[in-house]
Amino acid sequence: MQKKIAVIKGDGIGPEIVTEAVKVLDKIAAKFGHTFRYTELLMGGCSIDAYKEPLTEETIAVCMDSDAVLMGSIGGDTTTSPWYKLPAHLRPEAGLLALRKALGLFANLRPCVLYPELRAACTLREDISEKGFDMLIMRELTGGLYFGERSTKEIDGVMTAVDTLKYDENEIRRIAVKAFEVAMKRRKKVTSVDKANVLDSSRLWRKVVNEVAAEYPEVTLEHALVDSTAMQIVRNPSQFDVMVTENMFGDILSDEAAMVTGSLGMLPSASLNETKFGLYEPSGGSAPDIAGKNIANPIAAILSASMLLRYSFDLQEEADAIENAVKQVLAEGYRTGDIMSEGCKQVKCDEMGTLIAERI
Repeated sequence: MQKKIAVIKGDGIGPEIVTEAVKVLDKIAAKFGHTFRYTELLMGGCSIDAYKEPLTEETIAVCMDSDAVLMGSIGGDTTTSPWYKLPAHLRPEAGLLALRKALGLFANLRPCVLYPELRAACTLREDISEKGFDMLIMRELTGGLYFGERSTKEIDGVMTAVDTLKYDENEIRRIAVKAFEVAMKRRKKVTSVDKANVLDSSRLWRKVVNEVAAEYPEVTLEHALVDSTAMQIVRNPSQFDVMVTENMFGDILSDEAAMVTGSLGMLPSASLNETKFGLYEPSGGSAPDIAGKNIANPIAAILSASMLLRYSFDLQEEADAIENAVKQVLAEGYRTGDIMSEGCKQVKCDEMGTLIAERI
């Protein structure tokens, strides 16, 4: 198989962790007889430095001509970086939002798995963590508050900011269908998260999800309010299988769920459009405080590469090989600093990548 992969290493620790993900993909290509052709692109803060804008038309065009996009983290320290003194539409995150929109990436998948070897790193009580959990949060990515009309202006002498939360039934239906399709391949349970006791957009969300659920009688559907769900994630995360929700709720809940696994450095993500095309990136941020120190955890980026193989290239055996290699390295006691525990061997970012590649 020959595939073209656009590679956006990004800012902060992005170049370090993506380099390790590519190292693992190269090992997969060599072992299974594939050819992956990479095109490196700039986006985010590094693009601002080079081109005075966070996302160029050339980057969009190359991504569209590729079979998938592998990305690191973007952005920097919001209090000190000059990037955050620019107008909002020229800041690093604006590039990511624009790329998602241009590529039609409406479904964000974030698996949150507590590996048995990392239960000691879990922030929850032992009686909760010992149950383990394996949930997948599906976040609608191109609608809602982040893409609604907004304004900041003076009204009657008072500065007033307005952000608009808007969803139509088609946007809701397509993300719901994705959620039920994924649930059919897992434990056949969907939790739809909204704020239907307050918001009109959530009441429409709940209505459309119910309509989609009728087409999947094998899947159990439950509705939950976002505030209650936030509590349940730290109280009993093992109850969840596939969680589907709107953009801002998903942004917040997925970071909460990721943290209870022990480290954001362990959590991959995929953003998919209506075809098999996807953008794959770690769930954590750019961590500018540790950038360049070779101490970042590359596992989230490596597992994102595994998701790329699974969802965009339909290479299930190859994706399993990466995930099994990660499990083996953890079982052997190797850890980066963020997941380090007593009795384990601490390794650098590039060492972790090499260890995983060697076990494929």
